[in-house]
Amino acid sequence: MTTWPIRREEQGQESALAEFGARLRSPVAPYYLILGATGLLVAIGLVMVLSASSVSSFQQDGSSYKVFLQQAMFAGAGVVLLLIASRIPVRVWKWLAPWGMLAAIGLQSLVFTPLGVPFQGNRNWIAIAGMSVQPSEFGKVALVVFGATILAKKRKVLGRISHVLIPFVIPAAGTLIALVLLGNDLGTVLILVAITGGMLFGAGVQARWFVGVAALAGVGAAYLAAGSANRMERIQAWIGDICVNPDVKGCFQKVHAEYALADGGWWGLGLGGSREKWGLLPEPHNDFILAIIGEELGLPGTLTVMALFVVIAYACYRIVVTSTDYFVRIAACGIMVWLVAQAMLNIGSVIGMLPIIGVPLPLVSSGGSALVAALIGVGILLSLARSLPGCSESLAAKPSMLRRTLAVVPAPRLRRR
Repeated sequence: MTTWPIRREEQGQESALAEFGARLRSPVAPYYLILGATGLLVAIGLVMVLSASSVSSFQQDGSSYKVFLQQAMFAGAGVVLLLIASRIPVRVWKWLAPWGMLAAIGLQSLVFTPLGVPFQGNRNWIAIAGMSVQPSEFGKVALVVFGATILAKKRKVLGRISHVLIPFVIPAAGTLIALVLLGNDLGTVLILVAITGGMLFGAGVQARWFVGVAALAGVGAAYLAAGSANRMERIQAWIGDICVNPDVKGCFQKVHAEYALADGGWWGLGLGGSREKWGLLPEPHNDFILAIIGEELGLPGTLTVMALFVVIAYACYRIVVTSTDYFVRIAACGIMVWLVAQAMLNIGSVIGMLPIIGVPLPLVSSGGSALVAALIGVGILLSLARSLPGCSESLAAKPSMLRRTLAVVPAPRLRRR
């Protein structure tokens, strides 16, 4: 008498799990996972930028909403570009690849002209019509599309290192990375190197080449770190025990990020309740926005942000293993490495697992160039997802939001004459 309801409940749970698994295996699952996770990250980012920047924005400009309104404007522009990019067919991206790479290198070269704007020791910005633009962010988009196009065409000859290097690594990626490095932006260089390596791995380049390249990259990173007093201070603050006092040079930002996460505890202080944003934690709405999320929204807030990046990574993985087009597979691999690796570097810096590198949290941190470029990258991901077998047909078979809305609106009655 008592076992039948239990079995029925278990059957209901099993059927729900089976239905969930079937939805994940659907050809449209990557498309909707990317769209949903991106929308949530941008929404969380806008709310937290408003909260984290309200104090400093009021102190500097007399308005608590200036930084937020700028970020909302860039988010709106980025969403428009995302929608356009998601509708561009894969063949058009292949055609645009070389022109995009030339434009990216040309724009990055402008930072060394009078248009270049130095910021915090880096020369990685240009000022156009009163607005600051970071060309290296859009260089990530160009690098992904160009690299996927070249590597897909050369997939049968990638066993020879000359075809691996030319023309993707040398001169394209190498020139772009060198220009960013000359601007002293090591954080962006690490992301560009990660994108390049991830795409080569996704293209099936032999693993033995990665060992030598990784060794050279490690030596180069150590040389660049040793040649900069600022970078050495960050490394010492990370691996040393010099940060007992937060006033020690190089420790202030690290210690106050930890204070923010500790104050938040399990459940946070509540939205808007951060103490560290009151002039204590530098860059609370930019590179260290995750610390404010942890302080105000607690562990659930930080885990939600991390989980959304895991969802994007899973959706990219589905595109890689499902598509039969090498361009689609390699491009999805490149964008996945871009977003996930940058998120890992940012999160690692905030929680103390890595030295402070100075890269924003994708789709969340304040910054117009980074947000717009990331949304264009997501738009390309959606275009790649639409090219999967069965996805485009399934999306076309579903009525649009406008049609679903009009379907529930009663039609006007015609008057009889």
